[in-house]
Amino acid sequence: MADEKIEKSTDVAATRTEEEDGSSGIRTAETLLRLFPVGLCVAALVVMIKDSETNEYGSLSYSNITAFRFLVHANGILAGYSLFSAAFTAVPRPITMSRAWTFFLLDQVLTYLILAAGAVATEVAFLTYKGDVAVTWSEACGTYGKFCKQATASIIITFLVVICYVLLSLISSYRLFSKYDAPVGYHNKGIEIVDFGN
Repeated sequence: MADEKIEKSTDVAATRTEEEDGSSGIRTAETLLRLFPVGLCVAALVVMIKDSETNEYGSLSYSNITAFRFLVHANGILAGYSLFSAAFTAVPRPITMSRAWTFFLLDQVLTYLILAAGAVATEVAFLTYKGDVAVTWSEACGTYGKFCKQATASIIITFLVVICYVLLSLISSYRLFSKYDAPVGYHNKGIEIVDFGN
C-alpha cells in the first residue's frame, strides 16, 4: 500500500516536472518568437523611411504614398507590441484566463494589421512596377528603380513579420483554448465508427 502511494506520488511529480519543462520550453520559444519581429519591424521601417529618390524627373519618397506610410506605422506599432509582449512573456507566471484572452485578441488584431499593411503596400508596389492602363496609372520603376527596389525589400521583410505573427497567433490560440474543458459527458461517450466497406 505504501509502495503504491510512493509510486503514485513519484508519477505525479514526474508528470508535473514534464509539464513545467514543456511549459518552460514553450515560453522560451514564444519569447524568442516575440523578440524576432522587433528587429524585422525596425528593419522594414528604417528601409522604408530612407526610401526616396531624386532624379531629373523629380523626387519620390515613401511619404508621397499613403500605403507605404501605413506600412511604416504598422511596423512601428508591431515593434513596440512585440518588445512589450516579449518582456511580459519572458517572466514565468501562471497563465490566467484574462491573460490568455488578452494575448489571443492582441495577437489576432496585430496579425491582421500587419497583413493588411503588407498586402496594400504589395498592391501599390505592383502598380509602380507594372502600371494600370485602365486608370492611366503609368509605371514608375523605370524612372525610380532604386525607390522601387527599396520599397520591395521593406515589403518582403514585413511578410517575414506576418509569418512570425501567424505562428504567435497559433500559440496564443492554443494557450487560450487549452484552458477550456471538453463538454460535459464528452469523455463518457464512445466514438462510433461506421464501416461503409464490405
